[in-house]
Amino acid sequence: MIIMAAEGGGAGVACLGSGDIIRSTFISRPGQEVRDMVTAIEQQYIDTHPGSAERHATARGLFPDGVTHDTRRLKPFPIYATHGLGPHKWDVDGNRLIDYYTGHGSLILGHSHPDIVEAVTTQMARGTHLSASTDLEIRWGQAVVDLVPCAEKVRFQSSGTEATLMAFRMVRAYTGKTKIIKFEDHFHGWHDYAMAGNSVLGGIPEETLSTMIVLPPNDISLVERTLSQDDDVAAVILEPTGSHMGHHAVTPEFVLGLREVTERYGAALIFDEVVTGFRTSKGGAQEYYGIMPDMCTMAKILGGGLPGGAVAGRAEIINMIEMTGDPEHDSRRRVQHNGTFNANPLSAAAGIKALELVANTPVNDTANAMAARLKDGLNDMLSRSEVPGCASGVASAIFLRLGVDHECDRSVCILSPEDTAVIDDAERKNQLELAMMNHGVHSGNRFIVMSVHTEEDIDLTVEAAERSVNDLRKQGLV
Repeated sequence: MIIMAAEGGGAGVACLGSGDIIRSTFISRPGQEVRDMVTAIEQQYIDTHPGSAERHATARGLFPDGVTHDTRRLKPFPIYATHGLGPHKWDVDGNRLIDYYTGHGSLILGHSHPDIVEAVTTQMARGTHLSASTDLEIRWGQAVVDLVPCAEKVRFQSSGTEATLMAFRMVRAYTGKTKIIKFEDHFHGWHDYAMAGNSVLGGIPEETLSTMIVLPPNDISLVERTLSQDDDVAAVILEPTGSHMGHHAVTPEFVLGLREVTERYGAALIFDEVVTGFRTSKGGAQEYYGIMPDMCTMAKILGGGLPGGAVAGRAEIINMIEMTGDPEHDSRRRVQHNGTFNANPLSAAAGIKALELVANTPVNDTANAMAARLKDGLNDMLSRSEVPGCASGVASAIFLRLGVDHECDRSVCILSPEDTAVIDDAERKNQLELAMMNHGVHSGNRFIVMSVHTEEDIDLTVEAAERSVNDLRKQGLV
């Protein structure tokens, strides 16, 4: 096999005979020299994943960058998985991995949970799309209302991106105002409005971006000043534990301050609970912090591992979808909402069972306990290895932050922009993810813990992290 430099610093793949040269080219940071040889970590990865390399060579001719999700890009190539069971998944080369990507956060119950499999299989035989209302959507909606504190009414979509887009439209229609405040690096899907403040803005009109106000997080005085100077703000939205699943944390005090200041200035507060919903606690971050938003968006765990999204909140806002019989209102203010797969029977069946298990079994407590064990183990490992950094995070989402000595409470870790840039070093993160897979763990620097991870899984993960950190040290990356 030979892995050759591709345009733009990527890697192309062609399959040749054994013993052929393997080469990759990266530019990991602006101003950094091009590296034109594989590292020891990469070589081990290449040697143990020939099937994934071959498939990626084919995929590059089909998909941009050879992947179907931006975060699945990986140099020199991503893994190709075949199946998962419980806390583990297997790739095409037969490697078993302890999984912490966990369906991008949707699988708190683990891969192929038998109750989910049974629910979906049973419904598959009854019909996948009935083009009609069903008992399933009522049961799914009731489960959301029962668990989520702010949920007076619900509307289903098929993804988190659709949910935040619908929330924006609803709150703009309800308030008659135009602008939405969001925070730097907080992710609310890939629609045009949500991408405001992102470093990649191709195809998004400036007119759209002008309706969004992007502020740095954890500065409540700036939010208040903005609201006091602009009376056209419909809502404030945030990831309530911080951007990218809590990687860049926000303080609980800041979230509480947002509740107070938005109420005072008449703006709605939207919690994006696509990640935190049913994970941070049974009722999400709003229950965990005891802070009631006006609206929240959900996906991931909501659908039990199948596509599903929802907006929930105050009835008068969600009811902006309702027909009133007033022609002026129904044509000018009412929010129209279609969607072929809204509350489709398969997703509803999986979602009902998932939320039933969240409600009635210790799913969250178990995941949180395993995450605490992982956090403690990783911090002990860093201390033992004399590597600067920490493992921190809220509930069952843990982040390994390498490269900077700092103090934090191991829960909410607030760092300066300079320290954040060091911790987010692109080459270190890439090499760490490869090294962890070399040692049997799919995680990178983020660990989304499931209720099915065992103490043995956690301890093996800490061992893998220690070996990976040692591999990074040999390459001068820690």
